[in-house]
Amino acid sequence: MRLINIGFGNMISSARLVTIVSPDSAPIKRIVQDAKDRGRLIDATYGRRTRAVIVMDSDHVILSAIQPETIAARLAGSTAVVEEEQEDDE
Repeated sequence: MRLINIGFGNMISSARLVTIVSPDSAPIKRIVQDAKDRGRLIDATYGRRTRAVIVMDSDHVILSAIQPETIAARLAGSTAVVEEEQEDDE
């Protein structure tokens, strides 16, 4: 299990991650509102502007103040570490 920093010391499990999207479009805003209505919204922005919406396989929606590209790069970086470990094992 890999944990990804989504800002301000908050971490999510990369195995449970479905998607990371920008919050600008109307469908994403509806997803966020629906999650809020169902009690499945987690706000990890610490009062800052929402820059990424993260959807988990547990139907939770997480708001982050970090750009989606930054989170994706952190995810790719953790994947690179896994690949290096696998190459070392061989």
